[in-house]
Amino acid sequence: MAWRAIGVVIEEQPIRIHGLNVWDFAWTRLPDPPVELFHPSYPSQLHVMDVYEITANGNRVRFAAGELSANVWGFYVPA
Repeated sequence: MAWRAIGVVIEEQPIRIHGLNVWDFAWTRLPDPPVELFHPSYPSQLHVMDVYEITANGNRVRFAAGELSANVWGFYVPA
């Protein structure tokens, strides 16, 4: 599956996926294997990201996320 980066934020800084701030919801880690994705600002760096899902208003939102450095998170969505 292809992924596209949507942002890099400090932990708890708002980041929206499909209009939802992901920090406002409980994340469910999906059984999908982790994915290796490039850092959006440093494409020579690969990082392992887990795949998560949040549910809001009956809608499921899938994304990959991981800590790129101390308290700095990268977020990706299926392309």
